Amino acid sequence: MLGARVIRLTDTEIVSLGPSSNYRPIVGDDLGTTPVRTGIQTCLPNYEVPLHCHPYMEIIHIIEGTLEFWLEDAINETELLCRGDSIEIQPSAWHAFRVEGHGTVRFI
Repeated sequence: MLGARVIRLTDTEIVSLGPSSNYRPIVGDDLGTTPVRTGIQTCLPNYEVPLHCHPYMEIIHIIEGTLEFWLEDAINETELLCRGDSIEIQPSAWHAFRVEGHGTVRFI
């Protein structure tokens, strides 16, 4: 298909992020070699990501569950992100999140 590419989730690799989470990269990589990066992450209860940043803008869209999200300079100002919520994170903004509650979280 000229000008478009179909990517089937079943054809993507599963990258383990430890025993409680995995990521399925769809487009792009950690280095920001493409203008867009996307994938699907699945996190089990009690999963937490430490402060980190990316060289690209990150947009998280919650498709299942609830995440508690915060920025490095605003640890006391957390946001609960629920199904249907999205958040835009600017390049090089240090951020972290953890699964809120007892359910699995999936996000793009």
